[in-house]
Amino acid sequence: MQLLGHVAVITRYPVKSLAGEELQSVEIAEHGIPGDREAAFFVTAGHARTGKTFRGKEHNLLHLTSDTRRAEELAREKNATVDLRRGTHYFDAAPISLVFDRWVDEVSAGLGRELDFRRWRPNFFARAAPDFRFSEGDLTDRLIEAGSAVLRVRTPIERCVTITYDVQTGEPDPEVLRYVAQERQTFFGIYCDVELAGAVRAGDALRLRAR
Repeated sequence: MQLLGHVAVITRYPVKSLAGEELQSVEIAEHGIPGDREAAFFVTAGHARTGKTFRGKEHNLLHLTSDTRRAEELAREKNATVDLRRGTHYFDAAPISLVFDRWVDEVSAGLGRELDFRRWRPNFFARAAPDFRFSEGDLTDRLIEAGSAVLRVRTPIERCVTITYDVQTGEPDPEVLRYVAQERQTFFGIYCDVELAGAVRAGDALRLRAR
């Protein structure tokens, strides 16, 4: 097996599109991280997304708060009435997202300024091994061992306007999405399914299984 790197930061997002919480360890279940995106705001009136989730696309400050009352206020600023609903999970595509620092460094170098990995909102942020040379597409359908869990890479993550938001101020930086669209075909990071449930801790190795 090839060493890809090590888990640096684990993040869970209790409410979809709101701020996350950092964890030192997590027990990954079959359907993802327990408590991750277990709730979401749904638009009930006053907005084009009535009946659908109210996301970061709809307000650039939504990601900066974990306070659900503040999130409701932000929705009202957009004339949206929202309802907080709880379920199993509210994922965009897959239960686990993974980003390597090497990919963040690439975009930072292309734009000439350092970017915070948190703007991509991954569940796992990893420090790549010295010989890491993989793109997202290279890892598609591969198996990655993370602690005692095993993840199967489903697909690269297609990005939207939310990656332009500064993680401290919420101010949009359109050049980020422009670079990702032009230089990376809109893809950044990978979505993974859980092949085998298990424990993952910060510092654990990520290893790529042979085909």
